[in-house]
Amino acid sequence: MYSSLPAEPPPIREPLHAPVAHLIRGGVVEGVHHGSVVVLDTDGGVRFELGDTEAACYPRSALKPLQAVAMVRAGLPLDGALLSLAAASHSGEQRHLAGTRRILERAGLTEDDLRNVPDLPFDPAVRDTWVREGRPPSRLAQNCSGKHAAMLCTARLNGWSLDDYLDPAHPLQQTIAEVVEELTGQRVATVTVDGCGAPLFAVSLRGLAAAAARLTTAAPGTPEARVADAMREHAEMASGSGRDVAALMRAVPGLLAKDGFEGVQVAALPDGRAVAVKIADGASRARVPVTAGALALAGVDASSLAAFAGEPLLGGGRPVGEVRPVPALDPVMASACA
Repeated sequence: MYSSLPAEPPPIREPLHAPVAHLIRGGVVEGVHHGSVVVLDTDGGVRFELGDTEAACYPRSALKPLQAVAMVRAGLPLDGALLSLAAASHSGEQRHLAGTRRILERAGLTEDDLRNVPDLPFDPAVRDTWVREGRPPSRLAQNCSGKHAAMLCTARLNGWSLDDYLDPAHPLQQTIAEVVEELTGQRVATVTVDGCGAPLFAVSLRGLAAAAARLTTAAPGTPEARVADAMREHAEMASGSGRDVAALMRAVPGLLAKDGFEGVQVAALPDGRAVAVKIADGASRARVPVTAGALALAGVDASSLAAFAGEPLLGGGRPVGEVRPVPALDPVMASACA
Protein backbone atom coordinates (compact mmCIF):
# COMPACT_ATOMS: atom_id res chain seq x y z
CA MET A 1 0.00 0.00 0.00
CA TYR A 2 1.03 3.62 -0.44
CA SER A 3 2.63 5.31 2.56
CA SER A 4 1.17 8.59 3.83
CA LEU A 5 4.62 9.86 4.83
CA PRO A 6 7.29 10.71 2.22
CA ALA A 7 10.16 8.25 2.20
CA GLU A 8 13.79 9.13 1.67
CA PRO A 9 14.54 10.79 -1.69
CA PRO A 10 15.53 8.50 -4.58
CA PRO A 11 19.28 8.15 -5.11
CA ILE A 12 20.97 10.43 -7.62
CA ARG A 13 23.09 8.18 -9.83
CA GLU A 14 23.63 7.20 -13.42
CA PRO A 15 20.49 5.11 -14.07
CA LEU A 16 21.05 1.43 -14.73
CA HIS A 17 18.85 1.41 -17.82
CA ALA A 18 18.09 -1.76 -19.78
CA PRO A 19 17.04 -2.43 -23.40
CA VAL A 20 13.34 -1.57 -23.69
CA ALA A 21 12.76 -1.26 -27.45
CA HIS A 22 14.18 -2.67 -30.67
CA LEU A 23 14.41 -0.86 -33.98
CA ILE A 24 13.72 -3.71 -36.41
CA ARG A 25 14.35 -3.17 -40.12
CA GLY A 26 13.92 -6.00 -42.58
CA GLY A 27 13.81 -8.55 -39.76
CA VAL A 28 17.14 -7.37 -38.30
CA VAL A 29 17.53 -5.51 -35.00
CA GLU A 30 19.16 -2.35 -36.34
CA GLY A 31 19.10 -0.37 -33.11
CA VAL A 32 18.26 -0.60 -29.42
CA HIS A 33 16.65 1.98 -27.16
CA HIS A 34 17.51 1.68 -23.47
CA GLY A 35 15.35 2.90 -20.64
CA SER A 36 13.38 1.94 -17.55
CA VAL A 37 9.78 0.84 -17.01
CA VAL A 38 7.62 0.16 -13.97
CA VAL A 39 4.11 -1.32 -13.81
CA LEU A 40 2.20 -1.00 -10.52
CA ASP A 41 -0.72 -3.12 -9.32
CA THR A 42 -3.87 -1.77 -7.72
CA ASP A 43 -2.26 -1.95 -4.26
CA GLY A 44 0.86 -0.07 -5.35
CA GLY A 45 2.99 -3.20 -5.53
CA VAL A 46 5.31 -3.70 -8.47
CA ARG A 47 3.82 -6.04 -11.07
CA PHE A 48 6.74 -5.56 -13.50
CA GLU A 49 9.90 -3.51 -13.70
CA LEU A 50 12.80 -3.22 -16.09
CA GLY A 51 15.88 -1.06 -15.81
CA ASP A 52 16.31 1.35 -12.92
CA THR A 53 12.95 2.49 -11.54
CA GLU A 54 14.30 3.73 -8.19
CA ALA A 55 16.92 6.23 -9.36
CA ALA A 56 16.12 9.93 -9.38
CA CYS A 57 14.89 11.20 -12.74
CA TYR A 58 13.26 14.35 -14.05
CA PRO A 59 9.60 13.72 -15.01
CA ARG A 60 9.62 16.85 -17.18
CA SER A 61 6.05 17.62 -18.27
CA ALA A 62 4.76 14.33 -16.89
CA LEU A 63 4.85 16.24 -13.57
CA LYS A 64 2.20 18.74 -14.72
CA PRO A 65 -0.84 16.87 -13.36
CA LEU A 66 0.75 17.02 -9.90
CA GLN A 67 1.50 20.72 -10.30
CA ALA A 68 -2.14 21.25 -11.28
CA VAL A 69 -3.35 19.36 -8.19
CA ALA A 70 -1.24 21.63 -5.99
CA MET A 71 -2.72 24.72 -7.64
CA VAL A 72 -6.30 23.47 -7.22
CA ARG A 73 -5.59 22.78 -3.56
CA ALA A 74 -4.34 26.36 -3.32
CA GLY A 75 -7.63 27.68 -4.69
CA LEU A 76 -7.25 27.65 -8.48
CA PRO A 77 -10.92 27.90 -9.59
CA LEU A 78 -10.67 25.98 -12.85
CA ASP A 79 -12.47 22.88 -14.10
CA GLY A 80 -13.04 21.15 -17.40
CA ALA A 81 -11.11 22.31 -20.44
CA LEU A 82 -9.26 25.11 -18.67
CA LEU A 83 -8.07 22.84 -15.85
CA SER A 84 -6.88 20.36 -18.48
CA LEU A 85 -4.98 23.21 -20.11
CA ALA A 86 -3.37 24.03 -16.75
CA ALA A 87 -1.81 20.53 -16.86
CA ALA A 88 -1.04 20.66 -20.57
CA SER A 89 1.89 20.42 -22.91
CA HIS A 90 -0.27 21.91 -25.63
CA SER A 91 0.25 22.10 -29.37
CA GLY A 92 -0.28 25.82 -29.76
CA GLU A 93 -3.64 25.49 -31.49
CA GLN A 94 -6.09 28.38 -31.38
CA ARG A 95 -8.12 26.77 -28.58
CA HIS A 96 -4.97 26.52 -26.45
CA LEU A 97 -4.07 30.17 -26.97
CA ALA A 98 -7.64 31.30 -26.32
CA GLY A 99 -7.87 29.16 -23.19
CA THR A 100 -4.62 30.53 -21.82
CA ARG A 101 -5.88 34.06 -22.36
CA ARG A 102 -9.08 33.20 -20.47
CA ILE A 103 -7.08 31.92 -17.48
CA LEU A 104 -5.00 35.09 -17.45
CA GLU A 105 -8.09 37.30 -17.76
CA ARG A 106 -9.61 35.64 -14.68
CA ALA A 107 -6.69 37.05 -12.71
CA GLY A 108 -6.69 40.41 -14.48
CA LEU A 109 -3.41 39.56 -16.22
CA THR A 110 -2.07 39.44 -19.77
CA GLU A 111 0.50 37.55 -21.80
CA ASP A 112 3.10 40.10 -20.68
CA ASP A 113 2.88 38.70 -17.14
CA LEU A 114 3.98 35.21 -18.24
CA ARG A 115 7.57 34.23 -17.44
CA ASN A 116 7.85 31.11 -19.60
CA VAL A 117 10.21 31.25 -22.55
CA PRO A 118 8.91 32.56 -25.90
CA ASP A 119 8.59 29.78 -28.48
CA LEU A 120 6.81 28.71 -31.64
CA PRO A 121 3.81 26.35 -31.47
CA PHE A 122 4.69 22.72 -30.79
CA ASP A 123 2.51 21.19 -33.51
CA PRO A 124 4.45 21.14 -36.83
CA ALA A 125 1.49 22.19 -39.00
CA VAL A 126 0.46 24.97 -36.63
CA ARG A 127 4.10 26.08 -36.39
CA ASP A 128 4.49 26.20 -40.17
CA THR A 129 1.39 28.38 -40.50
CA TRP A 130 2.66 30.61 -37.70
CA VAL A 131 6.01 31.10 -39.49
CA ARG A 132 4.36 31.72 -42.89
CA GLU A 133 2.33 34.48 -41.28
CA GLY A 134 5.56 36.08 -40.05
CA ARG A 135 4.67 35.72 -36.38
CA PRO A 136 7.57 35.65 -33.91
CA PRO A 137 7.96 33.22 -30.99
CA SER A 138 5.66 34.10 -28.11
CA ARG A 139 5.10 33.10 -24.51
CA LEU A 140 1.47 32.35 -25.30
CA ALA A 141 2.37 29.88 -28.07
CA GLN A 142 4.94 28.03 -25.93
CA ASN A 143 3.57 24.62 -24.94
CA CYS A 144 3.59 25.29 -21.17
CA SER A 145 1.71 28.62 -21.27
CA GLY A 146 -1.47 27.10 -19.80
CA LYS A 147 0.45 25.91 -16.74
CA HIS A 148 2.16 29.28 -16.35
CA ALA A 149 -1.12 31.16 -16.66
CA ALA A 150 -2.60 28.89 -13.96
CA MET A 151 0.45 29.51 -11.74
CA LEU A 152 -0.04 33.26 -12.09
CA CYS A 153 -3.76 32.93 -11.38
CA THR A 154 -3.06 30.86 -8.26
CA ALA A 155 -0.48 33.37 -7.05
CA ARG A 156 -2.83 36.33 -7.61
CA LEU A 157 -5.68 34.60 -5.73
CA ASN A 158 -3.43 33.97 -2.74
CA GLY A 159 -1.92 37.43 -2.68
CA TRP A 160 1.52 36.08 -3.56
CA SER A 161 4.02 38.07 -5.62
CA LEU A 162 3.87 37.59 -9.38
CA ASP A 163 7.24 38.61 -10.81
CA ASP A 164 9.09 35.81 -9.01
CA TYR A 165 6.45 33.05 -9.22
CA LEU A 166 9.07 30.70 -10.76
CA ASP A 167 11.50 31.02 -7.86
CA PRO A 168 11.75 27.66 -6.02
CA ALA A 169 11.44 29.61 -2.75
CA HIS A 170 8.14 31.22 -3.83
CA PRO A 171 5.09 30.08 -1.78
CA LEU A 172 3.51 28.64 -4.93
CA GLN A 173 6.52 26.48 -5.76
CA GLN A 174 6.90 25.44 -2.12
CA THR A 175 3.26 24.31 -2.18
CA ILE A 176 3.85 22.36 -5.38
CA ALA A 177 6.95 20.69 -3.93
CA GLU A 178 4.98 19.56 -0.87
CA VAL A 179 2.25 18.05 -3.03
CA VAL A 180 4.79 16.30 -5.26
CA GLU A 181 6.35 14.71 -2.20
CA GLU A 182 2.97 13.71 -0.79
CA LEU A 183 1.67 12.12 -3.99
CA THR A 184 4.90 10.39 -5.01
CA GLY A 185 5.45 9.18 -1.45
CA GLN A 186 9.09 10.29 -1.44
CA ARG A 187 11.10 13.40 -0.80
CA VAL A 188 12.35 15.31 -3.82
CA ALA A 189 15.94 14.37 -4.65
CA THR A 190 16.91 17.70 -6.16
CA VAL A 191 15.38 20.76 -7.81
CA THR A 192 16.40 22.25 -11.16
CA VAL A 193 14.79 24.30 -13.93
CA ASP A 194 12.56 22.84 -16.64
CA GLY A 195 12.71 23.97 -20.25
CA CYS A 196 9.90 26.48 -19.71
CA GLY A 197 11.63 28.04 -16.71
CA ALA A 198 9.53 26.46 -13.95
CA PRO A 199 11.11 24.51 -11.06
CA LEU A 200 11.48 20.80 -11.81
CA PHE A 201 11.58 18.17 -9.09
CA ALA A 202 13.51 14.90 -9.34
CA VAL A 203 11.62 11.78 -8.23
CA SER A 204 11.79 8.12 -9.16
CA LEU A 205 9.79 6.42 -11.89
CA ARG A 206 8.07 4.32 -9.26
CA GLY A 207 7.14 7.46 -7.34
CA LEU A 208 5.79 9.06 -10.50
CA ALA A 209 3.61 6.04 -11.26
CA ALA A 210 2.33 5.99 -7.66
CA ALA A 211 1.39 9.66 -7.92
CA ALA A 212 -0.60 9.09 -11.11
CA ALA A 213 -2.46 6.23 -9.42
CA ARG A 214 -3.35 8.53 -6.54
CA LEU A 215 -4.98 10.91 -9.00
CA THR A 216 -7.10 8.25 -10.71
CA THR A 217 -8.22 6.58 -7.47
CA ALA A 218 -9.01 9.78 -5.58
CA ALA A 219 -12.51 10.43 -4.27
CA PRO A 220 -14.81 12.38 -6.62
CA GLY A 221 -14.58 16.13 -6.22
CA THR A 222 -11.09 16.15 -4.70
CA PRO A 223 -8.39 18.21 -6.43
CA GLU A 224 -6.75 14.97 -7.60
CA ALA A 225 -9.97 13.69 -9.16
CA ARG A 226 -10.79 17.06 -10.67
CA VAL A 227 -7.46 17.18 -12.49
CA ALA A 228 -7.72 13.57 -13.67
CA ASP A 229 -11.29 14.06 -14.87
CA ALA A 230 -10.45 17.28 -16.69
CA MET A 231 -7.52 15.73 -18.53
CA ARG A 232 -9.45 12.61 -19.53
CA GLU A 233 -12.53 14.51 -20.65
CA HIS A 234 -10.53 17.16 -22.52
CA ALA A 235 -7.55 15.14 -23.75
CA GLU A 236 -6.92 17.40 -26.75
CA MET A 237 -6.73 20.42 -24.45
CA ALA A 238 -4.02 18.68 -22.41
CA SER A 239 -2.06 17.93 -25.59
CA GLY A 240 -3.45 18.61 -29.06
CA SER A 241 -5.12 17.28 -32.18
CA GLY A 242 -3.30 14.23 -33.48
CA ARG A 243 -1.08 13.85 -30.40
CA ASP A 244 -0.42 10.28 -29.26
CA VAL A 245 -1.20 10.94 -25.59
CA ALA A 246 -4.70 12.17 -26.42
CA ALA A 247 -5.28 9.20 -28.74
CA LEU A 248 -4.14 6.84 -25.99
CA MET A 249 -6.61 8.30 -23.49
CA ARG A 250 -9.41 7.98 -26.03
CA ALA A 251 -8.47 4.37 -26.83
CA VAL A 252 -8.30 3.09 -23.23
CA PRO A 253 -11.42 3.88 -21.16
CA GLY A 254 -10.63 5.77 -17.97
CA LEU A 255 -6.91 6.10 -18.68
CA LEU A 256 -5.05 9.18 -17.49
CA ALA A 257 -1.84 9.73 -19.46
CA LYS A 258 0.79 12.46 -19.62
CA ASP A 259 3.99 12.62 -21.61
CA GLY A 260 7.15 14.61 -20.98
CA PHE A 261 10.23 15.60 -22.94
CA GLU A 262 13.24 13.27 -22.91
CA GLY A 263 11.13 10.14 -23.34
CA VAL A 264 9.01 10.23 -20.18
CA GLN A 265 5.47 8.85 -19.98
CA VAL A 266 3.12 8.12 -17.09
CA ALA A 267 -0.33 6.55 -17.26
CA ALA A 268 -2.83 5.25 -14.70
CA LEU A 269 -6.16 3.41 -14.74
CA PRO A 270 -9.16 4.11 -12.49
CA ASP A 271 -8.41 1.10 -10.26
CA GLY A 272 -4.87 2.28 -9.50
CA ARG A 273 -2.87 0.23 -11.97
CA ALA A 274 -0.18 2.53 -13.29
CA VAL A 275 2.90 2.62 -15.51
CA ALA A 276 5.84 4.97 -15.87
CA VAL A 277 8.39 4.97 -18.68
CA LYS A 278 11.71 6.70 -19.27
CA ILE A 279 13.56 6.30 -22.57
CA ALA A 280 17.27 6.93 -21.93
CA ASP A 281 17.96 8.74 -25.20
CA GLY A 282 14.73 10.74 -25.01
CA ALA A 283 13.26 9.23 -28.19
CA SER A 284 9.49 9.59 -28.55
CA ARG A 285 9.45 6.87 -31.18
CA ALA A 286 10.29 4.38 -28.41
CA ARG A 287 8.19 6.04 -25.69
CA VAL A 288 4.84 5.19 -27.25
CA PRO A 289 5.41 1.47 -28.06
CA VAL A 290 7.07 0.88 -24.69
CA THR A 291 4.14 2.53 -22.90
CA ALA A 292 1.74 0.33 -24.86
CA GLY A 293 3.70 -2.77 -23.84
CA ALA A 294 3.67 -1.69 -20.20
CA LEU A 295 -0.09 -1.09 -20.29
CA ALA A 296 -0.60 -4.54 -21.80
CA LEU A 297 1.37 -6.02 -18.91
CA ALA A 298 -0.87 -4.02 -16.57
CA GLY A 299 -3.83 -5.90 -18.04
CA VAL A 300 -5.17 -3.45 -20.62
CA ASP A 301 -6.87 -5.20 -23.54
CA ALA A 302 -4.23 -5.55 -26.25
CA SER A 303 -6.75 -4.75 -28.99
CA SER A 304 -7.14 -1.20 -27.67
CA LEU A 305 -3.35 -0.78 -27.77
CA ALA A 306 -2.73 -2.15 -31.26
CA ALA A 307 -2.34 1.29 -32.83
CA PHE A 308 0.41 2.17 -30.34
CA ALA A 309 2.38 -1.09 -30.20
CA GLY A 310 4.85 -0.27 -32.99
CA GLU A 311 6.31 2.86 -34.56
CA PRO A 312 6.64 2.28 -38.34
CA LEU A 313 9.97 2.64 -40.13
CA LEU A 314 9.92 3.60 -43.79
CA GLY A 315 12.26 2.65 -46.60
CA GLY A 316 11.72 4.20 -49.99
CA GLY A 317 8.43 5.55 -48.73
CA ARG A 318 7.01 2.19 -47.66
CA PRO A 319 6.99 0.35 -44.32
CA VAL A 320 10.05 -1.88 -43.91
CA GLY A 321 10.16 -2.28 -40.14
CA GLU A 322 9.14 -0.77 -36.84
CA VAL A 323 10.18 0.16 -33.34
CA ARG A 324 8.74 -2.40 -30.91
CA PRO A 325 9.10 -3.09 -27.20
CA VAL A 326 11.60 -5.79 -26.26
CA PRO A 327 9.98 -9.25 -25.86
CA ALA A 328 9.71 -8.90 -22.07
CA LEU A 329 7.45 -5.89 -22.65
CA ASP A 330 5.68 -7.20 -25.72
CA PRO A 331 3.27 -10.09 -25.04
CA VAL A 332 2.61 -10.55 -28.77
CA MET A 333 6.29 -10.78 -29.69
CA ALA A 334 7.07 -12.88 -26.61
CA SER A 335 4.44 -15.46 -27.52
CA ALA A 336 5.66 -15.56 -31.11
CA CYS A 337 9.22 -16.20 -29.92
CA ALA A 338 8.27 -18.83 -27.32
